[in-house]
Amino acid sequence: QVQLVESGGGLVQAGGSLRLSCAASGRVLSTYTMEWHRQAPGKEREVVTEIHWAGRRVYAESVEGRFTVSRDNAKNTLYLQMNSLKPEDTAIYYCTVTLSGTPYWGQGTQVTVSS
Repeated sequence: QVQLVESGGGLVQAGGSLRLSCAASGRVLSTYTMEWHRQAPGKEREVVTEIHWAGRRVYAESVEGRFTVSRDNAKNTLYLQMNSLKPEDTAIYYCTVTLSGTPYWGQGTQVTVSS
């Protein structure tokens, strides 16, 4: 059983920055790939980025060069640094990890970017 809790969302003007955190408990996640997803109003949930246990990072084209994913294994925490935010980045952001075929999700954190 894993619990994921996201934080750090908020309201920011276009061009601004936010740093999201995802604190995990119940299981050490250092050997698992973790992901950030987001869901905008009226749209399907999409993958934003993933970070493999060995550190390899993959980004959606829409956030490449603006967002940076990282993890602190000592704190069992995943981060998402978001720079140069755009109104189209407005969404609920979720962290997720899949263990033995079972996906675990946090409750999400709202990011709103005003123009």
